[in-house]
Amino acid sequence: MILVTGGAGFIGSNLVHALCRRGAGVTVVDDLQDGRKFSNIVDADIARYVDMEDFYSRLERDASALDGVQAVFHQGACSDTTQWDGRYMMRVNYEYSARLLAACQARGIALIYASSAAVYGTGRRFEETRACERPANLYGYSKQLFDSLVLRDAADRGVQVAGLRYFNVYGPREEHKGRMASVALHLHRQIEQGGEARLFQGTHGYGDGEQRRDFVHVDDVVAVNLWLLDNPQVRGIFNVGTGRSRSFNDVARAVLDWHGRGGIRYVPFPDDLRGRYQPFTEADLGALRRAGYAGGFLDVAPGVERYLDWLRDEEQRGSNA
Repeated sequence: MILVTGGAGFIGSNLVHALCRRGAGVTVVDDLQDGRKFSNIVDADIARYVDMEDFYSRLERDASALDGVQAVFHQGACSDTTQWDGRYMMRVNYEYSARLLAACQARGIALIYASSAAVYGTGRRFEETRACERPANLYGYSKQLFDSLVLRDAADRGVQVAGLRYFNVYGPREEHKGRMASVALHLHRQIEQGGEARLFQGTHGYGDGEQRRDFVHVDDVVAVNLWLLDNPQVRGIFNVGTGRSRSFNDVARAVLDWHGRGGIRYVPFPDDLRGRYQPFTEADLGALRRAGYAGGFLDVAPGVERYLDWLRDEEQRGSNA
């Protein structure tokens, strides 16, 4: 039995589908207060579903909530980078994670969890070292704090604990994320609705639309997670990106090429993002490669094409249902 927290969310649901294809028994833990997320797992043959609050309440009493579990993929989190309710963010991203870590350590259960490149903030170096960590928002801080707990309390316990610092992930099953969805999805919808992709004007020394991020397809993120499951001797915290930054213009051009139409309009940079925006990210993959991961990563053009093909096929299936 594999347990996936956040299993109805974006990355979690893609993991659930991959595990089900392997024939694994999968327990999904999530909060379906936003019931629309059910569509992410409606076609996955999961073993059971457990409400998030019920799961963590039971885990607080004892570790029996993990009976029969071989490994935990901890993907559940508040991923809203604009959320400033500190009590909520720290409860969901830090306290629940710490509770799960302690239970997994007590039971000898592997824990593979989602961290974030947000721990690096506006810095220019993206190595898994304390010197590179300077989170610029509460979300990044909550992830950094849990990473620090892992390194302090679980690094040498003999049980696999691996944290993955995801860079800008895009791909299937993210539609429920709203404004937190990937730029690829937003640009796709903009072209559909008005024929015009909107990007930020130049900031932070970059030209219009030339701010750069490490955009990584969710299929590649899932592949790294599954590799860790298959290699329980690997422990630590690892970046997960392509290792190559690409501009927002590159993403927009990939979307426009797929549609075969449209243009780009540059809009003023919003005031509420000043001081909290990452104008450049690029994963240093040295630690992941040294750990033995040899898989490749899709570049933006083929990755966006694969994603938009999936969206088209899903919409066609929905219209034929």
